[in-house]
Amino acid sequence: MLCVGLTTVDVSQSVAEFPLPGEKVQSLGVHLAPGGPAANAARAVAALGHRAVLLTALGGELGAFARERLRPVEVRSVGAGGPALSMVAVRERDGERTVVSRNAEGFAVEVADGLVEAEVAGADVVLVDGHLGPLALAAARLAKRRGVPVVLDAGSWKPVLDDLLPLVDVAACSEGFGMAEREVHDRGVPLVIRTHGPRPVTWSRGGATGSHPVPVVEVRDTNGAGDVWHGALAVAVARGEEPADAVRWANEVAAVRVRNTAWDWVEELGRWRDSR
Repeated sequence: MLCVGLTTVDVSQSVAEFPLPGEKVQSLGVHLAPGGPAANAARAVAALGHRAVLLTALGGELGAFARERLRPVEVRSVGAGGPALSMVAVRERDGERTVVSRNAEGFAVEVADGLVEAEVAGADVVLVDGHLGPLALAAARLAKRRGVPVVLDAGSWKPVLDDLLPLVDVAACSEGFGMAEREVHDRGVPLVIRTHGPRPVTWSRGGATGSHPVPVVEVRDTNGAGDVWHGALAVAVARGEEPADAVRWANEVAAVRVRNTAWDWVEELGRWRDSR
């Protein structure tokens, strides 16, 4: 599995309540770990027992920290930018979170064609998050040429998607993505999936539609849950599963994420995999 896109370093703090403007609160705990859509997806892929390669931008001391903590994910870095620093507050009583991050704003990415081609050649699926646009486009074009499925984490609209969507086989859109399923299909995407928070996940392909409920669990931390869901979906695509089964599997994996915290979700996901 090749995951292409953003890595952050997340400073996660657990709080009893979110502070009001101008208010100071003491956190209940703090955790420092890699985050970001592509990196979290890659961590989930590895925890599920699948080989995970992350093509991203990592530099400086934060990059060295992220690279060390991302093991056993195989990291390939391009350019000197990144990772972004994200400040995350997670409300203890319901797992809701707020995030402040620069994401990939201002990153200079060097697209090394030989590196991208080698990683795509060794992949069974390419997952892109739309960040680091030139890198996502290069990987998707090579994957299309080789017949490797491309999965898009469509969390929000990005300008690169005008060129990227026609190369995508599976677009997994968030509730707030801003484009209807029919519009995404019209851009050339065969399978469109949409998450709706705690409500059932819906999908459409070739005129067929379906939905699957999200498991009801005690939610402790929602940060990165969508990223983990996309990683699990990509694993299901690699296995050749039909949409209904792929969505059900991704929902179950995301449920493991939200019922655990930033401290323990990777290890718990590995234990959940072993127990099945």
